[in-house]
Amino acid sequence: MHFLTGRSVGRRTFLRGAGATVALPLLDAMFPAGRVRSAAGAGATAADQPTRLICIEEVHGVAGCNEWGATQHLFAPAAVGRDFELSDANVLKPLEPWRDHLTIISNTDVRMAEAFEAQEVGGDHFRSSAVFLTQSHPKQTQGSDILCGTSLDQLHAQRFGQETALPSLQLCIERTDKGGGCDYNYSCSYTDSISWASPTDPLPMIRSPRTAFDMLFGAGGSAEERARRRRTHESILDWVAEEVAGLRRELGAQDRRRVDRYLESVREIERRIERIEARNTSGEPRELPGAPPGVPDSFSEHMRLMFDLQVLAFETDTTRVVAFKTGRDASNRRFPESGSERGVHPASHHGGREKAIMEFNRICQYRTGQMAYFLKRLDETMDGDNSLLDRSMIVWGSPMGDANLHNHRRCPLVLMGGANGQLDGGVHVRAEGGTPMANVFTSLLHRLGHDDLAGFGDSTGEFSWA
Repeated sequence: MHFLTGRSVGRRTFLRGAGATVALPLLDAMFPAGRVRSAAGAGATAADQPTRLICIEEVHGVAGCNEWGATQHLFAPAAVGRDFELSDANVLKPLEPWRDHLTIISNTDVRMAEAFEAQEVGGDHFRSSAVFLTQSHPKQTQGSDILCGTSLDQLHAQRFGQETALPSLQLCIERTDKGGGCDYNYSCSYTDSISWASPTDPLPMIRSPRTAFDMLFGAGGSAEERARRRRTHESILDWVAEEVAGLRRELGAQDRRRVDRYLESVREIERRIERIEARNTSGEPRELPGAPPGVPDSFSEHMRLMFDLQVLAFETDTTRVVAFKTGRDASNRRFPESGSERGVHPASHHGGREKAIMEFNRICQYRTGQMAYFLKRLDETMDGDNSLLDRSMIVWGSPMGDANLHNHRRCPLVLMGGANGQLDGGVHVRAEGGTPMANVFTSLLHRLGHDDLAGFGDSTGEFSWA
């Protein structure tokens, strides 16, 4: 076997084949004899118990952030504290089973997404995404002189992600490949990415599950190897079969079962991607005719694949930081499974009409409801003695509040997971009027170990939700 970390089964052990690299989940064999791996155990270290950071952007805000929607508590519950209730129409209702892992923060502003100059008026959709995780105001330009800020996910990846195979992973659902200039004299770079390695360096987002799979598992060292594997319908696991057999001989019974379950999960995701590619190249009409073959037409199917890939990446500690962009500003995509036939952007311009607001809310609740699958998968996947949900900090939110007005006040924000004891959950906190969302992000970064960070974006101080 070709263990990358020496003779023992280390945390950085990989199964390697011809161009394939398959990382392993946390195993008992990765701990020296007699060492306790529980977070409470004397032998545990911060490296043994890494916090996963997942940042998820929801474009167009939610229906509960307009004036009437707020009175119906479509986002922010009526009660603050731990005795809040989620009405059936609340956008977070599908997440009710995980309310103990939810920290709902309402009434924070993202003013860096607002127009600063007269010529910026109207360009909200084309700067919002860049602002979400940077909380910095983008320079209005269609040229190469783009300027925004370093994003929260990248600050964390640059400090705590360097020891993993992928310091961070950037994923998306809708196309982000327009390039050049978008509307209102803004570069499409601002619209296409939420992850910024520096104020001048937006990172590309991966839309195709196949591309993400190949990145995670090194599926073929060259395009030719990947093409040959697909032509012969070989699984990535076929390439490392000899390594798997050798590893199983060295493991105890419990570790063998854990490895078998993990490899079956890898193979199942591979099968799903193959089925999607076969269906999308069969000549049958597609709902997304311009999408790559590996991109599902179904929003739910696409979201679940991307969530499953993230779970595998966290389970193997291949990465600890993910930025996930679930939509594109001003998109006209329809979501029939929500019960509405309207495009999400037209639906967001509801004109303040109650019936139209509720139709937009159905779309929002359907989209947000996809998170339930992710929380379930994280909750049922163990990382040592705790679930990945307990080990994770999930930041879900939008840089837009009332999309009908292109408003960036009272924006939706929810923290999920346990973050290794840094998040208690089960609480609704309403910020004082005028509180920047950046204050929350500053406190999150401090809880993630960035104690030397004085502030972030347009923050004016820390934010407490204890």
